[in-house]
Parts: sequence; structure tokens; C-alpha cells
Amino acid sequence: MTVDPIKVGGQILSLRKIKGITQNELGERLGVSFQAVSKWERGETLPDTAILSDLADVLETTVDNILRGGESIMSFKRKITIDQMREGIECFEKMGELLGKDSTFYVGTIEGVNQKMNIDLEEALGSPYLKECLIAEAAIQCMHNGAYLDLSDIKKSFTYPRWADIVTERALKHDIK
Repeated sequence: MTVDPIKVGGQILSLRKIKGITQNELGERLGVSFQAVSKWERGETLPDTAILSDLADVLETTVDNILRGGESIMSFKRKITIDQMREGIECFEKMGELLGKDSTFYVGTIEGVNQKMNIDLEEALGSPYLKECLIAEAAIQCMHNGAYLDLSDIKKSFTYPRWADIVTERALKHDIK
């Protein structure tokens, strides 16, 4: 990680103002001069590592938040693939085959998805184009919930470029590179 003094300074300034304290007050709490605080905020110098923890405590944040200039870190909970999303969507079809389309489990599941997503799931499963739409939606929801999806997997796994483009666009918004 590269530390950008300008971003660090901007974050210290922003957090200090949110807390409603002056440079002098922050300096007093940390045992440094207001001039030192001013230099941090202008990006001329960085706070000494020995006081970073205390600075974070006073500003009610983390050292990481300060050093990253307020930029968040996307930590992924798990890795997924488009094939896994496809397999998950195909489980609806398999449930109908195994339990029967008149089974309470199947009917309830389909009705629940239809209502929650405002779609006709059985119709979507019957159309290759709409089925890929469901796969794309599943991938997007997983990324929104913290899953990582490799960009090369997206490009190679969709038949319809429209869905690959939409999932790629969302992946980029989730800091997937």
C-alpha cells in the first residue's frame, strides 16, 4: 500500500472538522504542536507512527482509514464463478424434476422468487437469454454481498455479451480489477 500524504492530510482534516476540534486541541491531545497538525493536513508531513493509534482514537476511526485517506478497502468474503451461479439457477429446474412441479416445496420456492423478484421464474428458466439474465443477477447480488468474481471468468462464461457487459460493469464498481 502506498501512503499518499495529501490524502492522509485531507482525511485528518475532514475527521477533525467532523469532531469539531481545532488543530490546537488535536495537537494538545496528541502532545504535538498545532503546526505539526497543520503540516499533516496540508500533506507536507505524515504523523509519526508512534502516535497514529492515538490519532485514530481521538478521531474515532482506524489507523487504516487515516493511512488510506478515507478510501475503503473491499475485503471479499469468498470467490465465486459464473459456473457456480449457473449451477445455482439450474437447481430450480432440478428441484422441479426431482420433487415434481406440483410439490409444495417447488411451488412455494417458485412463488417466493416470483414475488420477491417480480418475475416469472419458470418462463425465465425456459429462455436461454432470460436464464443468463438470472445468472447475471445472481452474480451481481453475490458481489454486492462481498463475493469476488474474476473479470476473465465473466467474459468467457456468458453466451450473451449484454449480460457479460452488465456483470463486468458492476464488478468494476465493486473494485474488482
